[in-house]
Amino acid sequence: MSVIRNIFIRFSKQIETSDHQKDSSLSTHYYKATFNQVFGSVEELFRQDADCRIVTVSKDHGEIAVEINKPIPCFLIITVVSVRGMETAVDFNISSEKFSPIGLYPILRKRLISYYEKMNKLHTLVRIGKSS
Repeated sequence: MSVIRNIFIRFSKQIETSDHQKDSSLSTHYYKATFNQVFGSVEELFRQDADCRIVTVSKDHGEIAVEINKPIPCFLIITVVSVRGMETAVDFNISSEKFSPIGLYPILRKRLISYYEKMNKLHTLVRIGKSS
């Protein structure tokens, strides 16, 4: 049964990070910083990326929507949530309408992991996964 599930996952066109992900690399990342610091960093990260275009920014809702052109066209929503005074969570939701005979999941997963790696260089990572 696991093989069939892995095949379905491989052809998934959407990935969302969360505290309840089975894949720990796709779990919510918590940073030691204020909401404004993390939100500003995320916004700047995508403004500087030539392959990305920020579509909307809603600081009130803690969301940034981004269109990504390369290597495959996709749409990304970044959610930034203040958990405590100096602890802020970041989640991603990425999707694509493109078809790939080998499946999009590995490509989308790799992209999300690279965004978390970039954020880890900008802010101190407190933990990955479940909020305490």
